Amino acid sequence: MLSGTRANIAIKLFGNDLNKIFALGNEIKANIIDIEGLVDVNVDQQIEIPQIQIRANREMLAFHSISLSQFNEFIDIAFGGEKLADIYEGQRSFDLILKFNPAYTLSIEGIKDALIDTENGNKVPLSQVAEIVSVSGPSSISRENVQRKIVISANVSGRDLRSVVEDIQDKIKTNITFPEGYRVEYGGQFESEAKASQTLLLTSIISIFVIFLLLYQEFKNFKLATIILLNLPLALIGGVFAIFITSNVLSIPAIIGFITLFGIATRNGILLVSRYQQLQEQGQPLYETIIYGSKDRLIPILMTAITSALALIPLVIKGDLPGNEIQSPMAKVILGGLLTSTLLNIYVVPIIFTILKNRGILKTE
Repeated sequence: MLSGTRANIAIKLFGNDLNKIFALGNEIKANIIDIEGLVDVNVDQQIEIPQIQIRANREMLAFHSISLSQFNEFIDIAFGGEKLADIYEGQRSFDLILKFNPAYTLSIEGIKDALIDTENGNKVPLSQVAEIVSVSGPSSISRENVQRKIVISANVSGRDLRSVVEDIQDKIKTNITFPEGYRVEYGGQFESEAKASQTLLLTSIISIFVIFLLLYQEFKNFKLATIILLNLPLALIGGVFAIFITSNVLSIPAIIGFITLFGIATRNGILLVSRYQQLQEQGQPLYETIIYGSKDRLIPILMTAITSALALIPLVIKGDLPGNEIQSPMAKVILGGLLTSTLLNIYVVPIIFTILKNRGILKTE
């Protein structure tokens, strides 16, 4: 809908001369067709159809005192017709169209003999003020922002859109020389994906910041909040690994999965650190705090992680079924992140808590 093509990638080539941009389009196709992962490369076809062109002779128009706007209006009404009124016949209505008699519109000779009014009230044949020729021309002309364009479209298979587009950009920049006034833009699903990725990157940063503020508000301790946020990179390890061993493509659903994973990983850290803080406030020694606090929270952490994982496994296994194109990549990221976050959280967070406590950096009482 946005780019006018159904393909993953739309290379929009802009220029003035249709024949020139068509030749450049085929040159671009020849240069990018061997890029790995690029399939269904296609250039918009320019189909020639017979046309009758009426080319104004400005000198003769000036000689007969006919302005160019009057000439264009005459051509438009005489051969295209203009609606003057509605005619009603019972319950039916008809348009009353004014235009030339078919004798003057169905042949070149008739068009040449058509009479046009001059400024002084005389009439002259159209052939005296214009050149009427039969030529071949394009069946359609595509425009965007009032500029002529053609589209070189392609799909992607086995690779992510961004890396393929980067290869295309490198090839075009290196091998194609554009005349003055000719340029390319990149659209299609890649365009939407790029915009969505920027939005999600900003959303991810904001979500991490909000999580940190909430943690600080809860624990009133900057260092405790930072320890809990250590779960985020622990979760990222599993999510990245899950992408690597499955599709190897960082898609929009996968990014959404990472954002979801931030909340799950943070919850596990809160369960541990909040228990450590409670035991410390009760006067428990550091070693007993770590041992008993970890034992107390092990079952809740495992229960929530396993419950989430069991719900995600069907989406991971049946990811190739219709309708799971969005859910499956997200489920893979969350499942992989849950695995590493849960296992490493049990070991890494207690160690970091102990080290900071022994060095006197962390105050929980």
